[in-house]
Amino acid sequence: MSEINQQRRKWLSLGGITLGTSLLPNSVLAMASTAKPRILNFRNINTGDRFTGEFSPTKGFSTASLKKLDYLLRDKRNNQIRRMDPKLFNKFYQIQSHLGLRNTEIQIICGYRSPASNAAMHRRSRGVASNSYHIRGQAIDFRIDGVPLAQVRKAAESLNNGGVGYYPRSNFVHIDTGPVRTWRGS
Repeated sequence: MSEINQQRRKWLSLGGITLGTSLLPNSVLAMASTAKPRILNFRNINTGDRFTGEFSPTKGFSTASLKKLDYLLRDKRNNQIRRMDPKLFNKFYQIQSHLGLRNTEIQIICGYRSPASNAAMHRRSRGVASNSYHIRGQAIDFRIDGVPLAQVRKAAESLNNGGVGYYPRSNFVHIDTGPVRTWRGS
């Protein structure tokens, strides 16, 4: 008889837990289902430098990781470093999520560009803005290994925040944390 009572108590307890959980506010349930950190992998194709780190959609990267990324994204022409806008990395997290990817390599074409480097590039090509977001540490040109560039562009545009430039001939997508706008380059 006591064995039956113990079974009954277990079922009643389980029912109470289920009922209690259903009465919790949505904000508590949302915290329980918060997205898990994801590993983001970057490789600068010009320097060969690599970075792999855990990114949380709510907390971002650690301060130490951000410093390593600033170095990875330095101006390749003169090794100048600038603090990059951390919002850029959240965009990469969102782009990968949109594409259904995890831990895939993001190939960096260009991150920070010093004013001198940008001016020299602007003189050679009218496709380089004279006051580029690269100078501010708010832009990155990239591609994702194994993913068609058009899909990467579509995922970036779906975020509807910041600028997205599509450069199919040069094989990269530009994202920045400036105003919402899109364009097609060469």
